[in-house]
Amino acid sequence: MIPRLALAALGVFPLFAASTTARAASIEEKGRQIAACLDASAKISGVPRGVLLVLLYVEAGRPGMVSPNGNGTADLGPMQVNTIWVDRIARRWHSTPAQTYAALRDSSCANIEAGAWILGQAMQEAHGDLWQAVAFYHSHTPRYGDAYLRRFYDIALTMMARNRRDDHS
Repeated sequence: MIPRLALAALGVFPLFAASTTARAASIEEKGRQIAACLDASAKISGVPRGVLLVLLYVEAGRPGMVSPNGNGTADLGPMQVNTIWVDRIARRWHSTPAQTYAALRDSSCANIEAGAWILGQAMQEAHGDLWQAVAFYHSHTPRYGDAYLRRFYDIALTMMARNRRDDHS
């Protein structure tokens, strides 16, 4: 005789399996959407897609995330776009600052587009020097920018090593 708990588990398992499959499909679709946003944003802003991808990992934000800073600003969303940019991005998007803040905080694609644009602005300021632009993405203070660039480099190396391992699996 099968215990009642086992019978209950058998009844729930198909629901759990279906839920897990649906969740995996949803995650896969989100990944495709993020990849499309990275591609479009890189193209529009004239910055390398791979650099945007690494920035996304370095910043390690997520939709809805607000990270307060000690200087009274906050970093928003996946690419942790600083609120100091909200007014400029609002003008660029022909939007209100409140709408822009919400989009940067809550929309991955809007946040990635803004991050790409900010990196593009940094590229112009750095006269095309990509690595200086990456440092500027974080800070114009050399010690903070340099530390950020080292973190960027370490994460890029880790991602490349992981990609090579996956290619050989």
